Amino acid sequence: MDYNLLENELKKRLNYPYIWGRKQADNFDKQTNFIYETFFFEELLDKIESNFKDELDYDQLKNYTLNRWFNFWSAKAIESIFCEHENVEAHLNSKDKYTDFYISSVPFDHKTTVFPKGFNKSVPYAIEHKNELIEWLYINQSQQKRQHTKNRLFLVVLDYLNPKDNWKLKAEIGWMREIISAYLRSFDNSKLYNISIENSTINADIIWAIK
Repeated sequence: MDYNLLENELKKRLNYPYIWGRKQADNFDKQTNFIYETFFFEELLDKIESNFKDELDYDQLKNYTLNRWFNFWSAKAIESIFCEHENVEAHLNSKDKYTDFYISSVPFDHKTTVFPKGFNKSVPYAIEHKNELIEWLYINQSQQKRQHTKNRLFLVVLDYLNPKDNWKLKAEIGWMREIISAYLRSFDNSKLYNISIENSTINADIIWAIK
């Protein structure tokens, strides 16, 4: 993957407001699944216009598409970065929603997320009580078809001085690549947090990406 090219494309999206307008939902996903085959941002804008220009909820669909595209391609890069490392093996079934890759034979799904305002506690508290934040993320994020109780690595991004711009850090592919590489060099599965949800035992961890 050309990380520099992708980072440039992702940063083109930063000029548009990050507004969902609605919760993520499966029916809106179906209408915007063309994001998976659309790499270039200008092409994305063209498809939004041609597909939704006559829709009454055009603005919602446009915002939804911009956000899904941005999050998908950022996540695609993060997955590729993980799989570059010698102790990481890509999952052969790319459509498996539970596993993106294996680290030292341990299966993981990964999720890049901004530091959640709904956690209602400070960042220093969250860092000191990482396990509490992990449990909160499992319970409060990833609804509908995204929800699962499997192993997960959370890459939590935070612009400490400008938290309203947390989401923009998902475009900083080169910067996140360095953070992920450092995490993998010192990976120790004995330090993963074990959590029990719905009679399942889960291994999870947080990788902090803070500017």
